[in-house]
Amino acid sequence: MTWVLAATENVGAAAGHAAGAGEPFDAGKTIIEHVANDPSNPIIRLPEVFGIDFSITKHVFMLWVVALVVFVAITWIVRRHQRAGNVPTRAGVGLEMVVTYIRDSIVLPNVGAKWVRTWAPLVLTLFFFIFTANLIGLLPVFDLLKLANHYLIHADMHHSVFGRLLEGGTTATANFNVTVGLALITFFAIIIAGSKANGFINHWKNIVPHGLPWPIYIILVPIEIMGMLVKPFALTMRLAANMTGGHIAILALLSLIFLLAEMAKNALVGIAVGLVVATPLAVGISGLELIVVLVQAYVFTLLTAVFIGLVIHVHH
Repeated sequence: MTWVLAATENVGAAAGHAAGAGEPFDAGKTIIEHVANDPSNPIIRLPEVFGIDFSITKHVFMLWVVALVVFVAITWIVRRHQRAGNVPTRAGVGLEMVVTYIRDSIVLPNVGAKWVRTWAPLVLTLFFFIFTANLIGLLPVFDLLKLANHYLIHADMHHSVFGRLLEGGTTATANFNVTVGLALITFFAIIIAGSKANGFINHWKNIVPHGLPWPIYIILVPIEIMGMLVKPFALTMRLAANMTGGHIAILALLSLIFLLAEMAKNALVGIAVGLVVATPLAVGISGLELIVVLVQAYVFTLLTAVFIGLVIHVHH
């Protein structure tokens, strides 16, 4: 509910600005500005190196935050759990249950007992990182800061580093560049896993079945190579699209308040639409997003384990 109220303030502020300027409320622009990462207006601008822009945008900052949160939280829980000895902590037990489940129910059945210790750390890291990034994206930390400034502080932050930090989305996994990076980790892990298990040459030989008539390979080899590239592409699109879709749906519903109020030339119409339709539906989608946060982290790690297992046990 807090997230919805914070999002309403963002949409409302944009509507008020448009009204003050004599312009119609642009729902599309407002939504994109709220969920997107604007590389043209970074938090800290850095010079390009070999044509690569290393400027720190909000999503880059959020990646650092997520990495720090995962590292500190896991380290603290594990050390506290170890110090407790025969009296385990609740957080330690919870973490142990998650680690055991992913290791025994996801990694082990796919990669086998021989390779479970090799690949379980990677799969667990991906799960905790993606889950934390997804969850932090639902927390209205920056929206509440903007709300506090709007009603209490009244500071001009449009040209400050802190002001730029408040702009744009907080869900790093809704950025396709981030999900591409995560998918590339899986892609190279697949190659490394196949090479370690079967040898580098045999790994590439195993992309197609053996013993087929040679004309079949003319068709089969390009298809299998395309299949290798489709796997990371599917991981990229699934995670980013699902994490972006929920936020867009919520903001689109909240935009109805201001669009209908503008069309009717009556603020009471917008208030009625918000109370009866937009806000209840937005709250429901927010609840659904809590499920999506966990499901998308689970699906990404499950498919990573499956893809690695397929190249390790290629003949099964």
